[in-house]
Amino acid sequence: MRAEHIRLFEGERVPRYTSYPTAPHFGTAVGAAEYVAWLGALPPDARLSLYVHIPYCRQLCWYCGCHTYITQRAERLAAYLALLEREIDLVVSHLPATMRVVHLHFGGGTPSIVGPQGMTRILQRLRRRFVFLPDAEIAIELDPRMVDGDLIAALVEGGVNRASLGVQTTDPTVQAAVNRIQPLAQVASVFERLRAAGIGHISVDLLYGLPHQTVATVRRTATEILALEPDRAAVFGYAHLPRLKRHQGLIPETALPDAAARAAQFEAIAESFDRAGYVAIGLDHFARPEDSMARALRDRSLRRNFQGYTTDPADALLGFGCSAIGELPAGYAQNSADLRLWRRELQAGRLPIARGLALGATDRAIRAVIEQIMCFGEVDLDRMAEARGVPRAAIEPDGARMRRLVELGIARFEHGRVSVPAENRPLLRLVAAAFDRYLEPGTQRHAVAI
Repeated sequence: MRAEHIRLFEGERVPRYTSYPTAPHFGTAVGAAEYVAWLGALPPDARLSLYVHIPYCRQLCWYCGCHTYITQRAERLAAYLALLEREIDLVVSHLPATMRVVHLHFGGGTPSIVGPQGMTRILQRLRRRFVFLPDAEIAIELDPRMVDGDLIAALVEGGVNRASLGVQTTDPTVQAAVNRIQPLAQVASVFERLRAAGIGHISVDLLYGLPHQTVATVRRTATEILALEPDRAAVFGYAHLPRLKRHQGLIPETALPDAAARAAQFEAIAESFDRAGYVAIGLDHFARPEDSMARALRDRSLRRNFQGYTTDPADALLGFGCSAIGELPAGYAQNSADLRLWRRELQAGRLPIARGLALGATDRAIRAVIEQIMCFGEVDLDRMAEARGVPRAAIEPDGARMRRLVELGIARFEHGRVSVPAENRPLLRLVAAAFDRYLEPGTQRHAVAI
């Protein structure tokens, strides 16, 4: 990434484009009634992806941008699981048939906080209500500090076949600065025990841009994690948004790296994975060449959804739990992010949809354009317009934005084809933003672009 680009776009905020339109543009025009209609309109043979959100943690990590609550109370978790089961049953009652599942993802928070019995309880409920295909991916996000033998046994029994470990950093100074002490030996032990139990697909999440991080510390973290041989790695830039996440105010801004340092940190991590033979995936992922995500990049079946880059081939995504988002052909529907409101609606026998967005043909077409850019770094607008049945003008980028990107060498736009050179991979979001009809210039709700 050129120093000029860093200087010009420092501080600019754009979405991560795990959806389009993005969640801040959802509104109350979509509620439970619309979601019920959308569920009923699904083809009976549609393939489903399920997302289950467990919004609880034992301890607050100060960098966290997730929707979560801190609890030590077992009864609170049990009450949440009971309502989660009620939500599953309510959603299923509106589906046109007993439907097939190709992908299931547990996120949070810390999903494993519900313990072995809680995980078994939810997995069994889902298996009773849906048909899981034999090759379905069942994945869970794990905090390495909360993994023991009983939990692993429950996950294996429930069919979990992929685990994503939240590592973030292995540097003790950085860990202390973000309130997440997690020795490398503990992470290595979880790798070993998961593999020994038969959960062989392991991914890791790493962060750069954290307080006191340097090129040397992130390179050491990458080296230490590569020694454990993960199948995939997601490398995210820390988004410091204390106005939206008050606890992030516990991190002093003076300890945070500037844009140039952040860019250098990402490049150091990327170089480490490249030297180890990993394939660069989209904006911020890396995968072994034999991993299904690397294959999906090669055969152009790679997708992007609320969990980031994915091989998930589903026709619709159903979200369960407080704040969870569903993505259906007709649009997006999000559960209430207020735990009390989510609970109240379910106790009254109603689906807890608080907001969403119905998609028109142009929205769907632009969503496909942005997904192509984010996944493959290129898109043919003429082919996309024809495939989506919209005029080419409906998916044209913002002229001023695109001209600037082209003049700076960040993107190319020739004969209706937009492409991003490989060296500008960290700037994919800026190119995608040129197509965003909803983007509000100057907004502070998104992560910085660099």
